[in-house]
Amino acid sequence: MRLGDARSGKLADNIAGFGRALRRAGVKVDSSRIALAKEAALAVGVSEKSDLSAAFEAVMVSREQDRLVFRELFDVYFQDPKVANKLLAQLLPSAEGKAEPSKRRPRVREALAPQKAFGEQAKPSTEDQKVEFDAVMTASDIQRLQHADFNSLSATEYRLVERLARDIQLPLPEFASRRTGPASTGARMHWPGVMRQAGRTGGELMHLPRLQRRKQALPLLVLVDVSGSMERYARLLLAFLHAATRRHPQRDVFAFGMGLTDLSPAFEVADTDEMLARASTLIEDFAGGTQLGVSLASLRTQHARRLVGRRTVVLIITDGLDTGEPEDLDRELAWLRRRSRRILWLNPLLRFDGYAPLARGASVLHRHAHGMLAVHNLSRLEELAASLSALMKS
Repeated sequence: MRLGDARSGKLADNIAGFGRALRRAGVKVDSSRIALAKEAALAVGVSEKSDLSAAFEAVMVSREQDRLVFRELFDVYFQDPKVANKLLAQLLPSAEGKAEPSKRRPRVREALAPQKAFGEQAKPSTEDQKVEFDAVMTASDIQRLQHADFNSLSATEYRLVERLARDIQLPLPEFASRRTGPASTGARMHWPGVMRQAGRTGGELMHLPRLQRRKQALPLLVLVDVSGSMERYARLLLAFLHAATRRHPQRDVFAFGMGLTDLSPAFEVADTDEMLARASTLIEDFAGGTQLGVSLASLRTQHARRLVGRRTVVLIITDGLDTGEPEDLDRELAWLRRRSRRILWLNPLLRFDGYAPLARGASVLHRHAHGMLAVHNLSRLEELAASLSALMKS
């Protein structure tokens, strides 16, 4: 098989085009992975589409949340049943895949959007054309997006920033649990390890194994405001939290507006786009008003067990523009403070110099929260982990 045989199609060029489509869909694919994909095509052949897909997935996908996007995009991009058993060389990027366009994941639709026929989608505005997903961005563009407020981004920039936010890590502070494990240092002897060590060395003890308390991440409870004033921030922060806390052993997420919505079932799925789709179906009061006091009352009466032994770190993501009664909010926040380790208020309004929580709900929340942090751009999200650690130690 020749990857560049012009008589049967240019499979090498099409593999490179597929790699660019994956990058548009937010999958981390560089030139080295595309080169590995070409070698994989030579190794497994193209007689079986399933084998070629598995080989490409093995060398081009490194994150679990990208696998479903890869498989759907592969089926759409490499679709021509008449020659699939020969070379899969005649790629049809403009053809419709097996899945209906409305049912495809947003990342797949966006990756295929530039390849659709003329007239199938509206022409992007001049502002949107400034950011190309598959182009090498200049240092000034990256610097601008790092510090751009989420509420001021164009539609194309917003999608790009949302993908960049999924790669930001959020390691939470750890505490020493009651369980112990073998370690080189510790206050207690690990006697089973001592006996095993003595058996290996004929009774001579070269070193004494010890027991140390294991480190465990603090339980996390997230409350995200999905009211109208937080509409541009809510979706992006949900995507960020889903990717950043993926491996957290105990994570509970709720959305609140006029009422409380449990998003923990949606956060159990691996794909971020699918999580956002499920969350949108669960939230019934999106872009409405804000009554944090009523939502916290629902948390107290229905989900109080989510707060684990006064160890839970509570993140309240809101601008503080609450429309409920301040007395109710004060009472519920006092209860939440007694049941948690720290209450941290993540406020996008801190982007304004000289901001002060003068609104009724904001002043009550500021009085009960242990700290207030800004979450209005990518640079603030990158600093969030260090800020959380500093507030936990204070």
